[in-house]
Order: sequence, then C-alpha cells, then structure tokens
Amino acid sequence: MAENKIMPDGCFDNGFKEAVCIETARIYDSCSAKDCFEDLQVYFPDCAQGVIDAAMSVKGKKASVLNVYMDVEPVAFNKGFYSVDVTFFFKVVVEAFTSPVCAPTEVTGLAVFTKKVILYGSEGNVATFSTDTTVVNHLDYCGNNLPTASIQVVEPILLAVKLCDRSEMCYEPCVSIPSAIAAQFDGDFGTMTPTKTVYVTLGLFSIVNLQRKVQLLVPVYDYCIPQKECCCNTEDPCEVFRGIKFPVDEFFPPRMCDDDKPDCDC
Repeated sequence: MAENKIMPDGCFDNGFKEAVCIETARIYDSCSAKDCFEDLQVYFPDCAQGVIDAAMSVKGKKASVLNVYMDVEPVAFNKGFYSVDVTFFFKVVVEAFTSPVCAPTEVTGLAVFTKKVILYGSEGNVATFSTDTTVVNHLDYCGNNLPTASIQVVEPILLAVKLCDRSEMCYEPCVSIPSAIAAQFDGDFGTMTPTKTVYVTLGLFSIVNLQRKVQLLVPVYDYCIPQKECCCNTEDPCEVFRGIKFPVDEFFPPRMCDDDKPDCDC
C-alpha cells in the first residue's frame, strides 16, 4: 500500500487535510427484532367501548406506534451490560359492525406491549451537561453513568383482530396509561366494565441500540459546501407543471417483473 505523502501546503495527497476532535454519539451495541405481538388486548375510551359492546364483529383497519417508553438499568454481576425495558404504545383503529345492514363504525383504541433486551453499553463515571439544558448522560440512583437507549421502528402490520366476550379470554383490567398517551384519545379509560373485548396481533420490525457521547478523532477533507443553488422558482405555474414527468406508474401499476428487469425472481 502506498504511503500518503504530505504536500508543501500541509495537506495529504489523498485530500486529507487535518485530524479534528469531535463529540458524537457512539453506538456500543444494537440489535434488530422481528416481533409478533399476539393477542394484545385493545383498551377503548368509554364512548368507543360502548360501540364495541354492541358490535357483532370487528374488522382491523390500521395500527400505528404512538410512542415508545424506554428504561435503562445496569445488569447485576455483568459490568458494562444493561437491560432496556421497552414499552410500545400502539394506536389501533378497527371497524365495528353493529348490524348486518348498517355501515361499520370506526373506533380507536390503545394496545400496550412491554419487552426487554440486554445490550452492552460500556462504562462511565461522569455526568455530562451542556448549554442547551439537555442532560446527555444522567446518573441513576446508584451513581452509575447510564448510556442512552434509542429505538427505530416502522409502522406495525395489523395481522389479525378478533372480538371476544369477556369470559372467553383472559381479561385484563385497564393498564396504567400515561397522561400524554391518554390525551391523544377522546374520552376516559377504565370508567366502564366492558362486556366484549378486542384482541389484535401485530407484527413489528425494530432496532434498539445503546450509545454514549464520546470524543473521536476523525479525518477532515474539506468543508461541506453545497454544490447546487437554492431554487426560487417564480416562473409561470403552467410552465412548471409542463416540466413534470407524466406519472405513468400511477395509471399503469408496475408488475412484479418489469421488462427492464428480466433477472428478477418471479
């Protein structure tokens, strides 16, 4: 391998100019998950629960992730490892059929699931604060410097939904719902005893990681100067419209194997 030579102006001949120290979040450990949350009970506000109690059947429409709460704790007798308790709050929309001749009524409820993962997060003994008043790494009650947990999720897949009498399934009373989550629904939770309950099965892909703020030495090649100019288009709107390509795929959806992709696996 050829060595990089220093040029007269102090730059390396490969474009590398200097090494600088930056502070950034380094990911120490991460894991991906393909979870199938089976038979999650859906909790409905009082008005929506009345519709469910009168329903003959239900049909799943969509599900989304409202929020994810995470808690990090050190693993005993295993230095550097931490357990991450992840609580998912799902917003579930179902259609309730109360009569064979009437249109379904759309109701929205909440499903909750908690899981735990164990990841390596290294060790530290300092708490870092910054001028933006955000605590980067906080200390727990034992004085341990905890790493920061983060999670990436895609929209869940609503795989199945079923309506059951309260006696048919293991009914669970309404869980403790954070006020920030409950505020996103109309009505109050847990004010009435349901006679029917809804259970859903959700599929979810996620990535969990543990990271810490660290200082790294990185090579610098040059400043990131944008190469294109900002577009302040004041042209005639019809001229702008004429420049837009005709959306052929919107009228003629592409096949699984297009003619220009003969090697794809059908």
